[in-house]
Amino acid sequence: MSTASTAPVSAALVGDAPGTDVYSLTLADHVVGQLLRLGSVAGLPAAESALYAHVVLESLGDVPGRSLALPPPSGSFVSDDHTPVEFSLAFRPDAAPGLRVLVEPGCGAGDMADNGRQGLAAIRDMARRWDFSTAQLDRMEDLFLPSSPQGSLALWYALELRPGGVPGVKVYLNPDAAGPQQAAATVREALHRLGHRQAFKALPDTTGYPFLALDLGAWETPRVKVYTAHPHLAAPEAYALNRAQPGPAREDVEAFFHLAAEGCLPTGRGSRSALRLARRPALTCHSFTDTATGRPSGFTLHIPVRDYVSDDEEALARATAALTHFGMDPSVLRRALTALTTRQLSDGVGLIAYLALACERDRSPRITAYLSSEAYSVRPPKH
Repeated sequence: MSTASTAPVSAALVGDAPGTDVYSLTLADHVVGQLLRLGSVAGLPAAESALYAHVVLESLGDVPGRSLALPPPSGSFVSDDHTPVEFSLAFRPDAAPGLRVLVEPGCGAGDMADNGRQGLAAIRDMARRWDFSTAQLDRMEDLFLPSSPQGSLALWYALELRPGGVPGVKVYLNPDAAGPQQAAATVREALHRLGHRQAFKALPDTTGYPFLALDLGAWETPRVKVYTAHPHLAAPEAYALNRAQPGPAREDVEAFFHLAAEGCLPTGRGSRSALRLARRPALTCHSFTDTATGRPSGFTLHIPVRDYVSDDEEALARATAALTHFGMDPSVLRRALTALTTRQLSDGVGLIAYLALACERDRSPRITAYLSSEAYSVRPPKH
């Protein structure tokens, strides 16, 4: 999630009421307005969206009260403009979309060690609020939250915003915390401590491990997820990275790759097989639920669509094509973008950051669109 060139945000680009002066807004004004409007798009009751917004603000400490006239509180790479919040919508056929929010709770900390401590405190506050155990996270604190951590990430969390006021909680940790040269050993040891003693050898070859994630709290089947990075990926290679059994169909993975990365399906056999992602790399995610087999139960392919389009109008067109191909309603996504911002989609690129195809055992494929808050800046289009 390396940063790219940005242009200063203006009042016309802020996702709040048209005509609002950006310099009179705080980060809380911006993010809460977006969350409430997205909650309406996703069908959440307003009171529950407001509860989730309160939890997000509480977890960020003093940061939400900062004026948007100030620079971002840190170089958070949750998003390209360093907003410490990102949204996503998960789509399935014949189902309402699921809304999620990703947050870096320690973004206002003075260093990465304090960032991790603040993040851990936020998760423990949520555990008390929603009565879930942090035992798995506690078991790995020394691996991922050492006294002198490396890297630009300590701890992020995501909330899957469900009706009823009790979310699914996910925690994202940095395998590079002890140094990138130790990342593989850190992931291996973490999986072993969590009972997945055969899992590491099931992972594909990779240039790096961006995240290890845990499901905490109210999940039917909690997962441990390992993310792997794959520069210069091509569609046939993307399918070959899957290790889940049963896994996704080859035609589904390759179709999604082409629709998200290029905007169309191949016109003839092999006609686009050489397409490679030469800029920001693709990510894959391997979900583990079964400690006995050592095999992943799920596989997700993440395409950083913002680096392969001219502007967000083109990104929306690609997302629309992918959603339609997999039998999902794309109109909700356009409404979600309107809930985020009043700017024209052609005026920037990065509002849709990633598109992902998730395939889990005994479930239909899911497409997730990752949506930037753009509190601080908008990347200019590439026309």
